[in-house]
Amino acid sequence: MVAHVVPSVHTTADPTYQTALRQYDRAVAYLDIPDGLAEFMKWPRRELTVNFPVRLDDGQIQIFTGFRVHHNTVLGPSKGGVRYSTHVNLDEIRALAMWMTWKCALVNLPYGGAKGGVIVDPKAHSMSELANLTRRFTSEIILLIGPNIDIPAPDMGTNAQTMAWMMDTYSMTMGYSVPAVVTGKPLNIGGSMGREEATGRGVIVCMLEALRQYGFNRSPKDISVVVQGFGNVGMNAAKRAYELGFKVVAVSDVSGGYYNPRGLNIRELVDYVNRHPKKQLDGFRGPDRVTNAELLELPCDVLIPAALEGQLTAENAPRVRAKLIVEGANGPTLPEADDIFIERGIPVIPDILANAGGVTVSYFEWVQGLQEFFWDEDEVYRRLERILVRAYDEVVHTMEANNVDMRTAAQITAINRVAQATLTRGFYP
Repeated sequence: MVAHVVPSVHTTADPTYQTALRQYDRAVAYLDIPDGLAEFMKWPRRELTVNFPVRLDDGQIQIFTGFRVHHNTVLGPSKGGVRYSTHVNLDEIRALAMWMTWKCALVNLPYGGAKGGVIVDPKAHSMSELANLTRRFTSEIILLIGPNIDIPAPDMGTNAQTMAWMMDTYSMTMGYSVPAVVTGKPLNIGGSMGREEATGRGVIVCMLEALRQYGFNRSPKDISVVVQGFGNVGMNAAKRAYELGFKVVAVSDVSGGYYNPRGLNIRELVDYVNRHPKKQLDGFRGPDRVTNAELLELPCDVLIPAALEGQLTAENAPRVRAKLIVEGANGPTLPEADDIFIERGIPVIPDILANAGGVTVSYFEWVQGLQEFFWDEDEVYRRLERILVRAYDEVVHTMEANNVDMRTAAQITAINRVAQATLTRGFYP
Protein backbone atom coordinates (compact mmCIF):
# COMPACT_ATOMS: atom_id res chain seq x y z
CA MET A 1 0.00 0.00 0.00
CA VAL A 2 1.34 3.46 -0.93
CA ALA A 3 0.58 6.61 1.07
CA HIS A 4 1.27 9.66 -1.08
CA VAL A 5 2.11 12.54 1.22
CA VAL A 6 3.95 14.96 -1.07
CA PRO A 7 3.94 18.53 0.26
CA SER A 8 3.90 21.36 -2.23
CA VAL A 9 7.34 22.13 -3.64
CA HIS A 10 6.38 25.46 -5.11
CA THR A 11 8.42 28.39 -3.88
CA THR A 12 6.81 30.55 -1.24
CA ALA A 13 6.94 34.16 -0.19
CA ASP A 14 9.10 32.95 2.68
CA PRO A 15 10.13 35.89 4.90
CA THR A 16 13.49 34.26 5.59
CA TYR A 17 14.53 34.49 1.94
CA GLN A 18 13.19 38.02 1.67
CA THR A 19 15.30 38.94 4.72
CA ALA A 20 18.43 37.43 3.14
CA LEU A 21 17.87 39.31 -0.12
CA ARG A 22 17.20 42.63 1.64
CA GLN A 23 20.34 42.25 3.75
CA TYR A 24 22.33 41.52 0.60
CA ASP A 25 20.99 44.59 -1.19
CA ARG A 26 21.87 46.81 1.78
CA ALA A 27 25.45 45.56 1.91
CA VAL A 28 26.21 45.39 -1.82
CA ALA A 29 25.25 49.07 -2.17
CA TYR A 30 28.53 49.91 -0.40
CA LEU A 31 30.67 47.92 -2.85
CA ASP A 32 32.13 49.19 -6.10
CA ILE A 33 31.52 46.09 -8.21
CA PRO A 34 29.88 45.60 -11.61
CA ASP A 35 26.08 45.33 -11.58
CA GLY A 36 26.23 41.98 -13.36
CA LEU A 37 28.51 40.55 -10.66
CA ALA A 38 26.21 41.82 -7.91
CA GLU A 39 23.27 40.12 -9.64
CA PHE A 40 25.24 36.89 -10.16
CA MET A 41 26.11 36.56 -6.45
CA LYS A 42 22.49 36.99 -5.42
CA TRP A 43 21.19 33.80 -7.04
CA PRO A 44 21.79 30.13 -6.16
CA ARG A 45 24.10 28.34 -8.57
CA ARG A 46 22.04 25.14 -8.59
CA GLU A 47 19.00 23.68 -6.86
CA LEU A 48 17.74 20.11 -6.57
CA THR A 49 14.25 19.07 -5.43
CA VAL A 50 13.67 15.35 -4.85
CA ASN A 51 10.54 13.31 -4.07
CA PHE A 52 11.43 9.90 -2.69
CA PRO A 53 9.78 6.86 -1.07
CA VAL A 54 10.51 5.54 2.42
CA ARG A 55 9.22 2.27 3.84
CA LEU A 56 7.79 2.81 7.32
CA ASP A 57 7.84 0.31 10.18
CA ASP A 58 4.25 -0.74 9.45
CA GLY A 59 5.13 -1.62 5.86
CA GLN A 60 3.53 1.43 4.24
CA ILE A 61 5.42 3.57 1.74
CA GLN A 62 5.41 7.33 2.37
CA ILE A 63 6.69 9.91 -0.12
CA PHE A 64 8.86 12.73 1.20
CA THR A 65 10.19 15.90 -0.41
CA GLY A 66 13.73 17.16 0.06
CA PHE A 67 16.02 19.88 -1.24
CA ARG A 68 19.70 20.63 -1.71
CA VAL A 69 20.80 24.11 -2.82
CA HIS A 70 24.31 25.28 -3.77
CA HIS A 71 24.39 29.05 -3.52
CA ASN A 72 28.00 29.72 -4.53
CA THR A 73 31.15 27.68 -5.22
CA VAL A 74 33.66 30.40 -6.14
CA LEU A 75 35.81 29.99 -3.01
CA GLY A 76 35.66 26.18 -2.93
CA PRO A 77 33.26 23.26 -2.44
CA SER A 78 29.92 24.24 -0.93
CA LYS A 79 29.20 23.61 2.75
CA GLY A 80 25.98 23.58 4.71
CA GLY A 81 23.67 21.70 7.01
CA VAL A 82 20.70 19.41 6.40
CA ARG A 83 17.54 20.09 8.43
CA TYR A 84 14.52 17.90 9.05
CA SER A 85 11.42 19.97 9.77
CA THR A 86 7.82 20.31 8.66
CA HIS A 87 8.56 23.99 8.02
CA VAL A 88 11.27 23.32 5.40
CA ASN A 89 10.63 24.94 2.01
CA LEU A 90 12.78 25.82 -0.97
CA ASP A 91 12.93 29.56 -0.23
CA GLU A 92 14.10 28.91 3.33
CA ILE A 93 16.84 26.60 2.02
CA ARG A 94 17.88 29.27 -0.51
CA ALA A 95 18.20 31.84 2.27
CA LEU A 96 20.22 29.55 4.50
CA ALA A 97 22.53 28.61 1.62
CA MET A 98 23.14 32.29 0.87
CA TRP A 99 23.97 33.03 4.51
CA MET A 100 26.38 30.07 4.48
CA THR A 101 28.23 31.64 1.55
CA TRP A 102 28.74 34.87 3.47
CA LYS A 103 29.52 33.07 6.73
CA CYS A 104 32.28 30.96 5.18
CA ALA A 105 33.74 33.95 3.35
CA LEU A 106 33.65 36.08 6.51
CA VAL A 107 35.80 33.65 8.51
CA ASN A 108 38.02 32.94 5.48
CA LEU A 109 37.09 29.30 4.95
CA PRO A 110 37.66 27.80 1.46
CA TYR A 111 33.97 27.05 0.99
CA GLY A 112 30.88 28.32 -0.73
CA GLY A 113 27.43 28.06 0.81
CA ALA A 114 24.89 25.23 0.60
CA LYS A 115 21.89 23.97 2.54
CA GLY A 116 19.55 21.02 2.44
CA GLY A 117 16.40 19.80 4.08
CA VAL A 118 13.56 17.31 4.13
CA ILE A 119 9.93 18.15 4.93
CA VAL A 120 9.43 15.79 7.88
CA ASP A 121 8.78 15.82 11.61
CA PRO A 122 11.73 13.74 12.89
CA LYS A 123 10.04 13.24 16.29
CA ALA A 124 7.16 11.43 14.57
CA HIS A 125 9.42 8.66 13.25
CA SER A 126 11.39 5.80 14.73
CA MET A 127 15.16 5.45 14.42
CA SER A 128 14.77 2.83 11.70
CA GLU A 129 12.43 5.09 9.71
CA LEU A 130 14.82 8.04 10.07
CA ALA A 131 17.69 5.82 8.94
CA ASN A 132 15.72 4.71 5.87
CA LEU A 133 14.73 8.31 5.10
CA THR A 134 18.29 9.62 5.49
CA ARG A 135 19.84 6.89 3.36
CA ARG A 136 17.29 7.34 0.57
CA PHE A 137 17.61 11.15 0.67
CA THR A 138 21.41 10.80 0.49
CA SER A 139 21.13 8.52 -2.53
CA GLU A 140 18.84 11.06 -4.23
CA ILE A 141 21.26 13.99 -3.78
CA ILE A 142 24.45 11.96 -4.18
CA LEU A 143 25.17 13.57 -7.56
CA LEU A 144 25.60 16.92 -5.76
CA ILE A 145 27.65 15.92 -2.70
CA GLY A 146 31.24 14.79 -2.17
CA PRO A 147 34.35 15.80 -0.17
CA ASN A 148 35.44 18.13 -2.99
CA ILE A 149 31.94 19.12 -4.17
CA ASP A 150 29.53 19.73 -1.28
CA ILE A 151 29.92 18.66 2.36
CA PRO A 152 26.68 18.34 4.40
CA ALA A 153 26.50 18.75 8.20
CA PRO A 154 23.84 18.52 10.94
CA ASP A 155 21.23 21.21 11.42
CA MET A 156 17.80 21.51 13.02
CA GLY A 157 16.25 18.06 13.44
CA THR A 158 19.43 16.18 12.49
CA ASN A 159 22.49 15.10 14.48
CA ALA A 160 25.71 13.12 14.44
CA GLN A 161 23.85 9.84 13.82
CA THR A 162 22.19 11.38 10.74
CA MET A 163 25.64 12.26 9.41
CA ALA A 164 26.87 8.73 10.10
CA TRP A 165 24.05 7.34 7.95
CA MET A 166 24.81 9.85 5.19
CA MET A 167 28.53 9.07 5.27
CA ASP A 168 27.90 5.32 5.21
CA THR A 169 25.44 5.58 2.31
CA TYR A 170 27.88 7.66 0.27
CA SER A 171 30.79 5.34 1.15
CA MET A 172 28.86 2.19 0.21
CA THR A 173 28.00 3.77 -3.14
CA MET A 174 31.64 4.69 -3.78
CA GLY A 175 32.92 1.30 -2.62
CA TYR A 176 35.31 2.72 -0.01
CA SER A 177 35.07 4.78 3.16
CA VAL A 178 34.84 8.55 2.60
CA PRO A 179 34.76 10.23 6.06
CA ALA A 180 35.23 13.73 4.64
CA VAL A 181 31.93 13.69 2.72
CA VAL A 182 30.11 15.06 5.79
CA THR A 183 31.03 16.80 9.02
CA GLY A 184 29.44 16.61 12.45
CA LYS A 185 29.98 12.83 12.54
CA PRO A 186 30.47 10.76 15.71
CA LEU A 187 34.07 10.70 16.94
CA ASN A 188 34.48 6.98 16.33
CA ILE A 189 34.06 7.37 12.56
CA GLY A 190 36.15 10.48 12.01
CA GLY A 191 34.35 13.30 13.80
CA SER A 192 36.22 16.16 15.40
CA MET A 193 36.63 16.93 19.06
CA GLY A 194 34.63 20.03 19.97
CA ARG A 195 32.28 19.93 16.97
CA GLU A 196 29.06 19.52 18.96
CA GLU A 197 29.89 22.51 21.20
CA ALA A 198 31.41 24.65 18.47
CA THR A 199 28.49 26.88 17.43
CA GLY A 200 27.38 27.71 20.96
CA ARG A 201 30.95 28.21 22.14
CA GLY A 202 31.61 30.51 19.17
CA VAL A 203 28.58 32.61 20.13
CA ILE A 204 30.17 33.23 23.52
CA VAL A 205 33.56 34.07 21.96
CA CYS A 206 31.81 36.79 19.95
CA MET A 207 29.82 37.89 23.00
CA LEU A 208 33.05 38.40 24.95
CA GLU A 209 34.52 40.50 22.13
CA ALA A 210 31.32 42.59 21.97
CA LEU A 211 31.26 43.13 25.73
CA ARG A 212 34.80 44.50 25.51
CA GLN A 213 34.02 46.62 22.46
CA TYR A 214 30.91 48.19 23.96
CA GLY A 215 32.35 48.85 27.41
CA PHE A 216 30.64 46.31 29.66
CA ASN A 217 33.35 46.70 32.29
CA ARG A 218 31.76 44.52 34.93
CA SER A 219 32.40 41.10 36.44
CA PRO A 220 30.67 38.26 34.54
CA LYS A 221 28.50 37.53 37.61
CA ASP A 222 27.01 41.01 37.22
CA ILE A 223 26.18 40.57 33.51
CA SER A 224 22.80 38.93 32.82
CA VAL A 225 22.26 36.69 29.78
CA VAL A 226 19.00 35.45 28.21
CA VAL A 227 19.07 32.54 25.73
CA GLN A 228 16.14 31.72 23.44
CA GLY A 229 16.47 28.14 22.23
CA PHE A 230 17.91 25.20 24.18
CA GLY A 231 18.92 22.93 21.33
CA ASN A 232 22.52 22.36 20.32
CA VAL A 233 23.39 26.04 19.88
CA GLY A 234 21.44 27.57 22.75
CA MET A 235 22.30 24.87 25.26
CA ASN A 236 26.02 25.03 24.55
CA ALA A 237 26.01 28.84 24.56
CA ALA A 238 24.22 28.86 27.93
CA LYS A 239 26.61 26.20 29.30
CA ARG A 240 29.69 28.14 28.22
CA ALA A 241 28.37 31.45 29.59
CA TYR A 242 27.52 29.72 32.89
CA GLU A 243 31.01 28.13 33.08
CA LEU A 244 32.58 31.56 32.61
CA GLY A 245 30.56 32.93 35.51
CA PHE A 246 27.88 34.90 33.65
CA LYS A 247 24.41 35.10 35.19
CA VAL A 248 22.14 33.23 32.79
CA VAL A 249 18.70 34.43 33.92
CA ALA A 250 16.41 32.83 31.32
CA VAL A 251 16.37 30.02 28.76
CA SER A 252 13.63 28.53 26.59
CA ASP A 253 12.83 25.93 23.97
CA VAL A 254 9.75 24.98 21.97
CA SER A 255 7.92 24.03 25.19
CA GLY A 256 8.43 27.46 26.80
CA GLY A 257 10.99 29.01 29.09
CA TYR A 258 12.17 29.65 32.64
CA TYR A 259 13.26 32.90 34.28
CA ASN A 260 15.07 33.68 37.52
CA PRO A 261 16.54 37.19 37.83
CA ARG A 262 19.09 35.82 40.32
CA GLY A 263 20.36 33.30 37.75
CA LEU A 264 19.57 29.74 36.69
CA ASN A 265 21.59 26.60 37.40
CA ILE A 266 22.37 25.68 33.80
CA ARG A 267 23.96 22.36 34.73
CA GLU A 268 20.69 21.23 36.32
CA LEU A 269 18.72 22.32 33.25
CA VAL A 270 21.08 20.49 30.88
CA ASP A 271 20.86 17.31 32.97
CA TYR A 272 17.06 17.59 33.03
CA VAL A 273 16.80 18.01 29.24
CA ASN A 274 19.17 15.09 28.62
CA ARG A 275 16.91 12.86 30.78
CA HIS A 276 13.64 14.18 29.34
CA PRO A 277 11.94 11.75 26.89
CA LYS A 278 11.45 14.58 24.37
CA LYS A 279 14.73 16.36 25.24
CA GLN A 280 12.76 19.44 26.34
CA LEU A 281 12.66 21.87 29.26
CA ASP A 282 8.96 21.22 29.83
CA GLY A 283 8.19 20.10 33.41
CA PHE A 284 11.30 21.53 35.08
CA ARG A 285 10.34 22.80 38.55
CA GLY A 286 11.53 25.90 40.35
CA PRO A 287 11.98 29.07 38.27
CA ASP A 288 9.16 31.23 36.90
CA ARG A 289 7.64 30.13 33.60
CA VAL A 290 7.77 32.50 30.62
CA THR A 291 6.71 32.16 26.98
CA ASN A 292 9.22 32.48 24.15
CA ALA A 293 7.68 35.84 23.26
CA GLU A 294 8.00 37.10 26.85
CA LEU A 295 11.57 35.86 27.09
CA LEU A 296 12.69 38.12 24.23
CA GLU A 297 11.48 41.17 26.18
CA LEU A 298 13.02 40.35 29.58
CA PRO A 299 15.45 42.87 31.12
CA CYS A 300 19.02 41.68 30.52
CA ASP A 301 22.44 42.76 29.36
CA VAL A 302 22.78 40.17 26.58
CA LEU A 303 20.04 38.48 24.53
CA ILE A 304 21.05 35.41 22.51
CA PRO A 305 18.29 34.38 20.05
CA ALA A 306 19.35 30.80 19.24
CA ALA A 307 16.08 29.26 18.05
CA LEU A 308 14.37 30.00 14.73
CA GLU A 309 14.44 32.69 12.07
CA GLY A 310 12.35 35.83 12.28
CA GLN A 311 11.98 36.09 16.06
CA LEU A 312 12.82 39.79 16.45
CA THR A 313 10.36 41.87 14.46
CA ALA A 314 9.10 45.41 14.05
CA GLU A 315 6.35 44.51 16.52
CA ASN A 316 8.51 43.35 19.47
CA ALA A 317 11.80 45.20 18.82
CA PRO A 318 10.62 48.39 20.61
CA ARG A 319 10.00 46.32 23.75
CA VAL A 320 13.33 44.44 23.77
CA ARG A 321 15.22 45.45 26.93
CA ALA A 322 18.58 43.82 26.17
CA LYS A 323 21.61 46.08 25.84
CA LEU A 324 23.35 43.74 23.38
CA ILE A 325 22.04 41.06 20.99
CA VAL A 326 24.26 38.16 19.84
CA GLU A 327 22.61 36.00 17.18
CA GLY A 328 22.98 32.26 17.69
CA ALA A 329 20.28 31.33 15.16
CA ASN A 330 20.30 32.06 11.44
CA GLY A 331 18.21 35.11 10.54
CA PRO A 332 16.49 35.72 13.90
CA THR A 333 16.23 39.49 13.28
CA LEU A 334 14.10 40.96 10.50
CA PRO A 335 15.39 44.09 8.69
CA GLU A 336 12.68 46.28 10.27
CA ALA A 337 13.85 45.16 13.72
CA ASP A 338 17.46 45.89 12.73
CA ASP A 339 16.45 49.46 11.93
CA ILE A 340 14.76 49.82 15.32
CA PHE A 341 17.80 48.45 17.17
CA ILE A 342 20.11 50.84 15.28
CA GLU A 343 17.85 53.75 16.23
CA ARG A 344 17.75 52.59 19.86
CA GLY A 345 21.53 52.07 20.01
CA ILE A 346 21.34 48.32 20.70
CA PRO A 347 24.25 46.56 18.94
CA VAL A 348 23.47 43.32 17.10
CA ILE A 349 26.31 40.86 16.53
CA PRO A 350 25.08 39.21 13.31
CA ASP A 351 24.50 35.53 12.69
CA ILE A 352 27.12 35.10 9.96
CA LEU A 353 29.74 36.13 12.53
CA ALA A 354 28.31 35.03 15.88
CA ASN A 355 27.31 31.49 14.89
CA ALA A 356 30.22 30.78 12.54
CA GLY A 357 31.86 28.52 15.13
CA GLY A 358 29.99 25.47 13.82
CA VAL A 359 31.15 25.72 10.23
CA THR A 360 34.66 26.65 11.41
CA VAL A 361 35.04 23.43 13.39
CA SER A 362 33.32 21.57 10.53
CA TYR A 363 36.18 22.86 8.39
CA PHE A 364 38.63 21.52 10.98
CA GLU A 365 36.87 18.13 10.83
CA TRP A 366 37.01 18.11 7.02
CA VAL A 367 40.73 18.91 7.06
CA GLN A 368 41.41 16.26 9.69
CA GLY A 369 39.41 13.72 7.67
CA LEU A 370 41.30 14.44 4.46
CA GLN A 371 44.67 14.19 6.21
CA GLU A 372 43.71 11.44 8.70
CA PHE A 373 45.47 13.51 11.36
CA PHE A 374 43.39 14.54 14.35
CA TRP A 375 43.67 17.34 16.92
CA ASP A 376 42.77 17.35 20.60
CA GLU A 377 39.98 19.51 22.01
CA ASP A 378 42.29 22.25 23.28
CA GLU A 379 43.82 22.65 19.81
CA VAL A 380 40.36 22.85 18.22
CA TYR A 381 39.21 25.55 20.64
CA ARG A 382 42.43 27.58 20.28
CA ARG A 383 42.12 27.61 16.51
CA LEU A 384 38.40 28.39 16.70
CA GLU A 385 38.88 31.39 18.98
CA ARG A 386 41.73 32.76 16.87
CA ILE A 387 39.64 32.64 13.68
CA LEU A 388 36.53 34.19 15.25
CA VAL A 389 38.41 36.99 17.01
CA ARG A 390 40.21 37.88 13.79
CA ALA A 391 36.91 37.92 11.87
CA TYR A 392 35.30 40.05 14.60
CA ASP A 393 38.11 42.60 14.38
CA GLU A 394 37.79 42.74 10.58
CA VAL A 395 34.05 43.42 10.86
CA VAL A 396 34.66 46.23 13.36
CA HIS A 397 37.19 47.77 10.96
CA THR A 398 34.67 47.62 8.08
CA MET A 399 31.95 49.03 10.33
CA GLU A 400 34.06 52.04 11.29
CA ALA A 401 35.35 52.61 7.75
CA ASN A 402 31.82 52.66 6.26
CA ASN A 403 29.88 54.04 9.26
CA VAL A 404 27.40 51.14 9.18
CA ASP A 405 25.95 48.65 11.66
CA MET A 406 27.71 45.34 12.36
CA ARG A 407 25.42 43.20 10.20
CA THR A 408 25.96 45.35 7.14
CA ALA A 409 29.70 45.49 7.88
CA ALA A 410 29.90 41.70 8.14
CA GLN A 411 28.04 41.26 4.86
CA ILE A 412 30.15 43.92 3.10
CA THR A 413 33.31 42.08 4.21
CA ALA A 414 32.04 38.67 3.13
CA ILE A 415 30.39 39.70 -0.14
CA ASN A 416 33.49 41.62 -1.20
CA ARG A 417 35.67 38.53 -0.70
CA VAL A 418 33.40 36.45 -2.92
CA ALA A 419 33.23 39.30 -5.46
CA GLN A 420 37.00 39.73 -5.66
CA ALA A 421 37.53 35.98 -6.01
CA THR A 422 34.96 35.90 -8.80
CA LEU A 423 36.65 38.77 -10.64
CA THR A 424 40.04 37.05 -10.28
CA ARG A 425 38.72 33.75 -11.63
CA GLY A 426 36.64 35.43 -14.36
CA PHE A 427 33.47 34.14 -15.99
CA TYR A 428 33.67 30.97 -18.11
CA PRO A 429 33.61 30.90 -21.10
